[in-house]
Amino acid sequence: MIYTKNNEYSVRFYKDADGNIPVLEYIDDLSTKERAKVLKYIEFLREHEGVLDEPYAKHITGKIRELRVDFAKSRHRIFYFTFIGKTIILLHAFLKKTAKTPVSEIRRAEENYNDAIHNKNIYA
Repeated sequence: MIYTKNNEYSVRFYKDADGNIPVLEYIDDLSTKERAKVLKYIEFLREHEGVLDEPYAKHITGKIRELRVDFAKSRHRIFYFTFIGKTIILLHAFLKKTAKTPVSEIRRAEENYNDAIHNKNIYA
């Protein structure tokens, strides 16, 4: 799935070797209102060319950032990075339940990032 208008930035979802699209699957499992808010924030991210400051986004490690979508008591986090060709790749999403981002979630995002940059032909 790609969000794009003319020559602007586009948003693409990371796809693993088995064809799974983890962020899209995460979004699809949300309630209608939560899904709407998450998609609104993704569009906001695209409109701002992948550059948002807190409270909307936060640097995690290297080129990986997190989109922060809070809805009532739910804190949704989507890891992403900006790629060649004005493309934002959404890597991994999870429901944050602790004050600090779990290392396991960051590692999963890093694995997906490494996979994405080694398969440029899929995203470029």
